[in-house]
Amino acid sequence: MRNFHSPYFRDSSDSEDDAEIDFEQLGIPHFLAARTEEILELVEYSSDGEDGFAATPAMSVAFDSDTESSSSDSDSTDSEMEEPFANARRGNKDDPAKRTSNGEGTSDSDSGSDAEDSSTGDKNEAAKKAPDGENSSASGQSHRVIDDYDEEMEEDDVIKAIISEIKKPRSKPPDIQMEDFVVDLSFHPSKDILAVGTSVGDVLMYKYSNEKNVLAATHELHTKACRCVEFTRDGTSIISTGRERSIVVADTETGKFKMFWEAAHDEPVYSMAVLGEQLFATGDDDGMVKLWDLRQKDAVFSLRPVEDFISSILSNDTQQKYLLMTSGDGLLTTINIAQRKMYVQSEPYEEELNCMGTFKRESKLVVGTSKGNYYTFNWGQFAYHCDAFTGPKASANRMVPITEQIAVMAGEDGVIRAMHLVPGRVLGIVGQHSMAIDAMDISGSGELIATSSHDNDVRFWNIKYFEDFDGIKYNSKPDKRTLKHNLPSSQRVNAKDFFAGLNE
Repeated sequence: MRNFHSPYFRDSSDSEDDAEIDFEQLGIPHFLAARTEEILELVEYSSDGEDGFAATPAMSVAFDSDTESSSSDSDSTDSEMEEPFANARRGNKDDPAKRTSNGEGTSDSDSGSDAEDSSTGDKNEAAKKAPDGENSSASGQSHRVIDDYDEEMEEDDVIKAIISEIKKPRSKPPDIQMEDFVVDLSFHPSKDILAVGTSVGDVLMYKYSNEKNVLAATHELHTKACRCVEFTRDGTSIISTGRERSIVVADTETGKFKMFWEAAHDEPVYSMAVLGEQLFATGDDDGMVKLWDLRQKDAVFSLRPVEDFISSILSNDTQQKYLLMTSGDGLLTTINIAQRKMYVQSEPYEEELNCMGTFKRESKLVVGTSKGNYYTFNWGQFAYHCDAFTGPKASANRMVPITEQIAVMAGEDGVIRAMHLVPGRVLGIVGQHSMAIDAMDISGSGELIATSSHDNDVRFWNIKYFEDFDGIKYNSKPDKRTLKHNLPSSQRVNAKDFFAGLNE
């Protein structure tokens, strides 16, 4: 059965916070609700599984791929996913979560037969209009029956509005369906290229656009699973690490090796950060951190300040005096780069420190934890936090700063949230996956973020609307409803907002 993410559809993968829409409570007549469902049955997809419409603030609908297995296969799928879930945080981020790739599964033909009968005539009309031999792959765009439907034929203004919203142009690239488990993502700093590191050791280079995504190249860089993927500052090279403990610097276009360290660490690399034009740092599963220079054959220096995996690495862009690391043993460690020794180590926290980012012109450092807590440090004072707040209960897996005060957070619950971190409050939901999110990055233009989950899908979210958030009063009292509030980039629409004018 397809996953129909419409404003009034709820399937088993949706969060419990997303309440079902009761048409009667919203004051919508039963016949209007039924008519709306008929209209949405017109949305069809081509065989490549790409959707053909934008996730708009007023109305947004999405399908998963046409080959998704039915609920009868869920037991076997859950058993296959169980091991990667258990190992995801503790240094085993490369364990592939195999999904059923044959796409065979029984669909609920009985329940769908009525809808098929009702839309047969419209489908036939659309087929007559399409030129002979033309299909979605040839034209580069997914064709939908809804595009051939004339909303002016409808008498109801609400139905017209729904159809108009669905037919709006895309505001983000379509999802990428991956065959292998996605370990890491990295946007090119200046071109519309996304690098995807996989569990089989390949780095796939996708050219993306709002119409379609094209696989430009496949670089076979590692004999085992990739761990980290990052572009260099100029975008001419890509740095990747593998489970076989190697580090590769390869040409972005050809995949030809520029630098290669066969046994860069004693343990596989868990995290990596590009610090400058020539410098990058890596941290492994055993607490060892190393600083590398692309012009040198050996590491600049190495240090083992902790005994657990290093979850994230960061340095500020202005001075680059300190190298900061969070680790699984609950420590924030700071290294003086010039002196090549440890500067200070924080008091231990009784939770894993997973991610961090700088805000307020790099005067504040915010760290996210496995228990959903957020600790704020004054820059240069890393021994103990100066402020703290509790966010959603789900683990904060990834953090991407997008303004001087706002970050996008990816959680263990599969929800991507926008959070104002200084002071702390949740602004709303940017997007969602059905499973935990392992990788996230922001484009060079700052308009898109890409995320990947255990379901092997790479999804894009347009966050350009944050440019209009400057007028928000951030110091006002936080509203608990924002924990469930869907922002314009989300695939789901807020029922209260969409149906607000029906009773006027």
